[in-house]
Amino acid sequence: MEVLFLENVITTNLYAILDIETTGGKYNEEGITEIAIYKFDGHQIIDQFVSLVNPEREIQPFVVNLTGINSTMLKNAPKFYEIAKRIIEITTDCVLVAHNANFDNRILTTEFRRLGYHFSRKTLCTVELSKQLIPNLPSYKLGKLCRSLGIPVSSRHRAEGDVMATVQLFKLLLAKDINKEIVKKAIKHISSKSIAPKLLSILDDIPSKTGVFYVHNSNNEILYIGKGKDLKKTVNKLFLRTSKKAKIIQQNVASVTYEETGNELIAHLKYASEIKNIKPVFNYADKKKYGAIQFSNPNLVVINKGRNIGEKSALLIENNQFVGFAFVDLSYQISHVEILRSLITPMENSSQNRYIIKKYLQKNNVEKIIRF
Repeated sequence: MEVLFLENVITTNLYAILDIETTGGKYNEEGITEIAIYKFDGHQIIDQFVSLVNPEREIQPFVVNLTGINSTMLKNAPKFYEIAKRIIEITTDCVLVAHNANFDNRILTTEFRRLGYHFSRKTLCTVELSKQLIPNLPSYKLGKLCRSLGIPVSSRHRAEGDVMATVQLFKLLLAKDINKEIVKKAIKHISSKSIAPKLLSILDDIPSKTGVFYVHNSNNEILYIGKGKDLKKTVNKLFLRTSKKAKIIQQNVASVTYEETGNELIAHLKYASEIKNIKPVFNYADKKKYGAIQFSNPNLVVINKGRNIGEKSALLIENNQFVGFAFVDLSYQISHVEILRSLITPMENSSQNRYIIKKYLQKNNVEKIIRF
């Protein structure tokens, strides 16, 4: 492999997850009545903006009935030009994410065009992503989709309620995206000249949390996958190694993205699975033969710590087959197996994965094991 001394470093992926309510009416003549934007770094909300907006035009009666937003409520609300600067600030260097992103992006672009400003952002649509990553559901409308996934929706058809649900949906889609296509599309570049400061800059964005990390080159290809109980320490060790392989990785790294897993069992499973799926050039596939491994009970849900307070991880085993894992916030998402199945990120029922699970359960305590 040719060694490249890169002049690009890539920042943390940023997403502006948004929802817009409008007046309705003729195409490209609608006005915004409410907007909610949550700035999301792939792991947590880091900024937010929610506001009613005076559209300076009539609201269609069916929209009033749908949203509950009427002209009286908007009389003293800011006009779009008064919030335009804040929208630009919170979406700069972000990929716009929305449920039916073409609509929300068109509305924003139209409003800025009326002000004589060219507004342009990359977009990701959670409708399209859901169809790809969670196929064969009866409906992909936000309300019905969230109900089928056990995602709570408050204040449906109000911007903040819908955007909060979209955030939860997007987190689920990120977990299900085993090929990391979403992350690759969202990576941003900034200029940097020297290798050492570049590595230090990358380390600044890595948390001291349990998870899996991905080393990307300047073409957004994943060169190497690692895991650790403390991601910052693990990545730092990689950057300090002096082996030939480590030096090539250090010289070619343009970004390190990561996923928190909450516990080492999920980290180990994701690490093993994604090396098989992605086949990074600097990882080696496990060729060990594990033999037939049976679980103590054919139907299990293994509950363990999640990525944050209030969240749990759930491993699903059915008919003595390992199905996959999910992160859940609500107890009924676990107790209703049909909902849990739809949340699951599927994983291979391989001897290796079954060995990882059995070995972990023998050596470690988990929060709960549900037999059904």
